[in-house]
Amino acid sequence: MLIGGGQEKGLRAGTLNVPGIVGLGEACRLCEQQLLEESVRVGALRDRFEVVLLETVPEALRNGDLSSRLPGNSSLTFPGIDAEALVVNASELAISTGSACTSGAPEPSHVLLAIGLSRKDASSTIRIGVGRFNTEEEMERAAGVIARSVERLARMRI
Repeated sequence: MLIGGGQEKGLRAGTLNVPGIVGLGEACRLCEQQLLEESVRVGALRDRFEVVLLETVPEALRNGDLSSRLPGNSSLTFPGIDAEALVVNASELAISTGSACTSGAPEPSHVLLAIGLSRKDASSTIRIGVGRFNTEEEMERAAGVIARSVERLARMRI
């Protein structure tokens, strides 16, 4: 525990990071200005990604409430495909089998189970994040990488 200095009335040690505070305020102001427009754009990227992927891998399933979800998140189940193996096979992409707070947990995501997925389907589910700096070309390329990885893994099952 740090003991405060006199300039902070004994509450904390050191001096406030004024440039950091100002920068955070400016970042918040910019975010507020661009939030709606960026949410729509990122959601359209996610939707395009899913359309391209589902055209190529029609057995894939989208998870969650499709009319009310975060624009930068896609949860997809590939029945019969081990999600961990898919992540490894698509290593050029930053995809995961769940949230960071459950990484390394041997159990399937409690969220996926709560929305009604079986343990088997939850183990076949990946999570893809779409961000402000992603492009349509990147999302289409990611869909292709995942589709090829799913195809490769499906051939290995046979």
